[in-house]
Formats: sequence, structure tokens, C-alpha cells
Amino acid sequence: MDDRRALVVGVTGISGNNTARQLLAEGWEVHGLSRSGTVPESAIHPVAADLLDAAATQRAMAELRPTHVFYCTWQRRPTEAENCEVNAAMMTNLLDPLIPTGDLEHVALVTGLKHYLGPFEAYAQTPMETPFREELPRLPNLNFYYAQEDVLFDAAERGGFTWSVHRPHTLIGWALGNAMNMGVTLAVYGALSRETGEPFVFPGSPEQFNGVTDVTDARLLAKQLVWAASTPEAWNQAFNTVNGDVFRWRQLWPVVAEGLGVPAAPYPGHAQPLAERFADAAPVWDRIVAKHDLVPTKLEELASWWHTDGDLGRPTETFADMGKSRAFGFTAAQDTRRSFLDLFERLRANRIIPPLG
Repeated sequence: MDDRRALVVGVTGISGNNTARQLLAEGWEVHGLSRSGTVPESAIHPVAADLLDAAATQRAMAELRPTHVFYCTWQRRPTEAENCEVNAAMMTNLLDPLIPTGDLEHVALVTGLKHYLGPFEAYAQTPMETPFREELPRLPNLNFYYAQEDVLFDAAERGGFTWSVHRPHTLIGWALGNAMNMGVTLAVYGALSRETGEPFVFPGSPEQFNGVTDVTDARLLAKQLVWAASTPEAWNQAFNTVNGDVFRWRQLWPVVAEGLGVPAAPYPGHAQPLAERFADAAPVWDRIVAKHDLVPTKLEELASWWHTDGDLGRPTETFADMGKSRAFGFTAAQDTRRSFLDLFERLRANRIIPPLG
């Protein structure tokens, strides 16, 4: 592995963080790019760059000669047209200076199930039929995932490197300050419910409460990313990335509640968005932090109410097929219950949420 130099783009996020740790565990040399130059592990070589600044990105890349890039970042804008423009530019600014080095062998891009569900502004309005399979055609909507893919495919053709695209569902795993983190958001919801007596009720739609769904453990995504980068049969392919089991939230909600030490309230039959319920909860969270001597954090640093409301409020069933991954040799799977419970245990161990009892 001495000749395999990985650049993890978005190393502080939920997918980048876990990917970097997996690469380290498998003996790779790992460089981690973030705007601040922050890295989650001292063994990761920090790289600071704003990918929207082409000149600054080129200067940062001049110091690197990665053989593999794991692209785990994006930026959100008010419209999907802007999302496409910004996120395509970020990927272009990164790859263009790396192509002339001749060292680049593989680029792995993390997108998601909005590939099948549509963008934020038309989310789940005309979804494809479940289970989602990789061979399904693109939706007619503008979608920044498609824009990223097009930049990647063009760069790979020009640069002579291989690629893989990975489409996780909702990511569950360790990361703080992430804008799309349902696991941490639910953990904070549980702590607020315990403190205030607010019922810990499933906040989403009847379709999500009763329908079949799945999620993606960030550790499983990391394993698939490294596998695809290292397995010739997986090159130039797109893969769904989910745990491999399916569930109904009506079954999982009591497990989540027990893992957070709070009773599961009966489902009222309709959505009760968290963003509305906890719009003024910041002082309560501050009180919880002080009361339990937790690591000082602000509510907005942990809870992404809008994202969890969006995922759990979908009016349609959502799950992905993993048959293609299995056929290509990726057989790892993850118990979804443990995805949540392991995360809650780690959050308690790191004094991010209160202890049980």
C-alpha cells in the first residue's frame, strides 16, 4: 500500500471522516481536504482549500500527487440550477490540476438516493419505483448529482483514470457539525425529550412510518469506497450503498427510543416536524450541556432538523437494491439497529449527549 496515496475531499464530514479512518486502518497514506484544513485524526495529512477558488485549489494540489481521490463533499445553494453550477465547478477545480500529474488512478464520488428521488426543490415528487436499481435512467429534473457525474466522466476520459459512483441512503455514523446527520439529530431529540417531557414521537409521514425503507452506515460506505477503488471489476461502475437489511420505522422507533433512554410515544398518524417543535430549544440544550457536564456544543452544531424532517417526511416508500454490489463481490452488510445504537454509545462516551439513567 506504500504507493497508494489517498486524498479524501470533505474529510470532516460524515462520509469523508469514516472513509479516512477506513483507509488508515488498511494502511493507506491519507491526505484530508477541508476548507479549514481540519482533520479528524493526527495520522491524516491536512490540506486546506476552498474548492470554489480554482487558483487556491490548484496551489493546494501542487503539493500533492494522489493516486486515489475519494470525493465526499458538496455545497448547497437556494436553487438546483445553482447547486449544479457550484458543485460541478468544485469537482472541476479539484480534478483539472490533478490530471496532468499522471498519477491519478481512480476517483470515487459519493452522491446519494436523490439520484432516484429528485433534487431538493422537487424532492420525491416523481420518484422511481422501489427498489432503486443502478441501471434506472436519470430523472428529467436538474440534479447536481448528475452534474457531478458528468464532470467526473469527462475528466476520467481525459485523464485516463477509472471511477466509481456510490449512492448511499440516509447516512448514520460518527461526525459532528454535519448538515445532514439523522443519527445525531435523533440523539439530540431524545435528550431534549428526556429533559422537557416532550413525547418522543416519530416525527415523519405515515408512508415512512409504515413503509419499507433502509439507511446507510457510514462505516459500510467507507468499506465499499475502498473496495471499489481496489477492485478492477468495480471500476467505472455506479453502486447503491445501503446496509443490506430493510425495516419499517414503526419497528425501529422503539429500538431508537430505548437506545436513548426515553419511552417511545404512540404515533399520531401524521407528521410533526422537528424544526417546528424545537425552533426555540437552544436554551434547553445549553441547560442539558451544563447539567451533565457535556462537551460544549450549540444545538445548531448537532441537530439538522430540516434534513431529518425531509427524510422522515417523504410521502413515498424509499429503499435501494444491493444486488449489483453483491454480484461484483462486495458482500459486507450492517445491522441497522447497531448502526443507531453504536452511534448513541459513542456520543455518550464522548460526552456529546447525556448518559443513560
